[in-house]
Amino acid sequence: MLVFAKYFGVIDGKPLTGNVHPFALVVMANPIRENAKETFRYFAEQDVSVKVISGDNPVTVSEVALRAGIDGADRYIDASTIHTERELYDAARAYVVFGRVSPEQKRQLVGALKKQGNTVAMTGDGVNDVLALKDADCSIAMASGSDAAAQAAQVVLLESDFSKMPSVVLEGRRVVNNIERSASLFLVKNIFSFIMALCSIIAAVTYPLEPAQISLIAMFTIGIPSFFLALQPNKKRIEGNFMKNVLLRALPAGLTDVICVGALVMFGNTFNLDTDGVATAATLLLAIVGFMIMYKISRPLNKLTASVFVLCVVGLAFSSTVLKSLFYMSKMSTECIMLAVVFAIATESLFRYLSLFVERLQLWFETDDIREKIPHRRKKEKFKFMG
Repeated sequence: MLVFAKYFGVIDGKPLTGNVHPFALVVMANPIRENAKETFRYFAEQDVSVKVISGDNPVTVSEVALRAGIDGADRYIDASTIHTERELYDAARAYVVFGRVSPEQKRQLVGALKKQGNTVAMTGDGVNDVLALKDADCSIAMASGSDAAAQAAQVVLLESDFSKMPSVVLEGRRVVNNIERSASLFLVKNIFSFIMALCSIIAAVTYPLEPAQISLIAMFTIGIPSFFLALQPNKKRIEGNFMKNVLLRALPAGLTDVICVGALVMFGNTFNLDTDGVATAATLLLAIVGFMIMYKISRPLNKLTASVFVLCVVGLAFSSTVLKSLFYMSKMSTECIMLAVVFAIATESLFRYLSLFVERLQLWFETDDIREKIPHRRKKEKFKFMG
């Protein structure tokens, strides 16, 4: 707000002594984008807390934030009144709008939110935001802002349009969730190969599978499916620890592979069955388990994932029969076929019960009681936006 007035005395830098006659009042306002409320409503629905940190007057910033539809924007504080780290730490938890914030305080606020167990994303466009941008878990800058902010940020919005942020979040979810699914497929083979190799060394027996057979399984239950899974849209919210999610998702299938193939090899040795036939039967068991985990992580199936699933089954069947010499798929004896059928039937039940066990174990770790005992498990996303 700018007031124009007349003063008939001499202006010499000292306090005015005569009357001042105002004749014009100019109100300047930065209009709120039409899609701002929709954007902040989306983040509120996703359980994302928004903090507005600005160098301007906290009352003004609070009013703008309220007009933009930010929840709790009436809770504001003047950061110039904060003098200790403890006061700033408590303020980061209690307030939504922060005014008259210095560049160093912005950095300290990001650190305080992180210490409280939050994942912090920050947006900024000025040089005074660089320190905080570098310390945030995720930093977003506007292309129309300073070059320093753009260089320090991990993500730059080329159109400088904040309404694109939901699209950025959804793209991030797609990437992370699809990598989790694809990594689970790869980890199944790694779990099986590691445990089986360790058991073979301890028992001083030959590893039951040929490299070509492992390649056959990897191609149709890992490589091809993971490529198409990575292209799928996925809006599921990212939860938990990435490595834990991948490991728990892959563990049932990996253990099923180890138990079934290990038991098959033991039976084959007991009944003096042909090792090539046992290796072929083991390859088929691995394929069955691979398709089960592939089906599980691909749900709900759509046209693309269903088509990929069917093509992989057909491709493996074709390679195992027409190209059997290339992949060392030998003819199985009647005994091997019977063993393969028995273990194939047992495989489904074993995989199902191991999956239930792992799910119960995961739920046990994620109960409210455990979260209360271990505060750092209770993480919530925090976004900081510049006013």
